[in-house]
Amino acid sequence: MSERSAAPGGLVLVEDLVNTLDLETGADALDTADGRVRFGFTEDDAAGVEAARELREALRATLLAHAGHPPHREVVPLGALLARAPLVVTVDPADGSAALAPVDEGPLLSRIAAAVAEAVTAGTWNRLKACEAADCHWAYYDRSPAGRGRWCSMQVCGARAKMRRYRAKGA
Repeated sequence: MSERSAAPGGLVLVEDLVNTLDLETGADALDTADGRVRFGFTEDDAAGVEAARELREALRATLLAHAGHPPHREVVPLGALLARAPLVVTVDPADGSAALAPVDEGPLLSRIAAAVAEAVTAGTWNRLKACEAADCHWAYYDRSPAGRGRWCSMQVCGARAKMRRYRAKGA
């Protein structure tokens, strides 16, 4: 939905997962084989897909909080989900740089946890937000200088919000 460029680093995985559900139409990419394969799920991995949906909504609630909005609905706290993801500290022998990495690259939860850890370290985590439009909540990376972006798309969600305010004034 957004014309914005993708989030940096591993946050693109978080952004992609949150944006698998189009709230306006109800279309869920995790309902399709192509959508499941993108995140490492097989056709018969119903439990994994349900866990991904739970993770997606916990992420959405957190991204709404980054934008200063309450959760869209009751969800399992993201911290409780990420606590289940085993991470290890890796050290590059060439330059000595260290990073948190998933113990196993396969599970989506571990990959998301590593992406969040990387973003926290890079100072980019709080810039990943969810659109304030109640029929959207699309994830986007806020590149505005002040970090006060409100909508995934100024041309769509922003324009709709401004038109609603204009009409509410009775003009």
